[in-house]
Amino acid sequence: MSAYKNSPDNHQARKRFGQNFLHDQNIINKIIRAINPKTSQNIVEIGPGQGALSYPLLDILGQLNAVEIDRDLIQLLNQQSARYGKLIIHEGDALKFDFHQLAHANHKLRLVGNLPYNISTPLIFHLLSFLGDIEDMHFMLQKEVVQRMSAEPNTKTFGRLSVMLQWYCDVDYLFDIPANAFTPAPKVVSSLVRLRPKAEPLTVLNNPLQFSRLVNRVFQQRRKTVRNTLKNYLTEDNIQALGIAPTARPETLSLIDFAALSNAIKDDIH
Repeated sequence: MSAYKNSPDNHQARKRFGQNFLHDQNIINKIIRAINPKTSQNIVEIGPGQGALSYPLLDILGQLNAVEIDRDLIQLLNQQSARYGKLIIHEGDALKFDFHQLAHANHKLRLVGNLPYNISTPLIFHLLSFLGDIEDMHFMLQKEVVQRMSAEPNTKTFGRLSVMLQWYCDVDYLFDIPANAFTPAPKVVSSLVRLRPKAEPLTVLNNPLQFSRLVNRVFQQRRKTVRNTLKNYLTEDNIQALGIAPTARPETLSLIDFAALSNAIKDDIH
């Protein structure tokens, strides 16, 4: 792939927006290959920044939707994008954006983006509410976050984010991206992750909100046993009847275990 002209260097990255602009052409090419965009696909970029991914995507797609909050960047992108294709920028905060409006019956959303570290987790939880509209997601995130997203049970990094993401999506940790691939260089390594909504749930979940509250509650007290954390909701016999050891700690449980506990609780978890 050829290099693309990004926005002028005099645009100052803004801390409040968590901006770190990708500039390494080899990394950009590698990310585009991982996304594997095809013409007519409904790709939406979150935080196009200076256009590092936008322009090669436009070159392939001809048209691209993007969500951007920084008005100065929007102006620069509008000035430079026309040579590559039609860039449709939706000004706003991705944390509050209604992604459903960009979905079409036969063209589910393929989301891509270099997500700001300071909002990456809440943004991903926001996107879970649109899974019916999404085909897949490719995001650059802090490596530590991707490790937590893809973590297996019985590891230190397995936690709330692991359970919630893996319940709804297949999580593929693709590759790491060094800090010097960005300007300004962040103090951490980044990683590219692919999220693909599951076609079918692992098992029936009676109350998804209850499931979320349960997972949150037990990992807030991850050093405690399940018996102690859930003593107001389930007895030791209740837990044993599910095939779960009452003395187990949350990081040792499987996704199916969490679903079984959630389905067994009759009262709302607070």
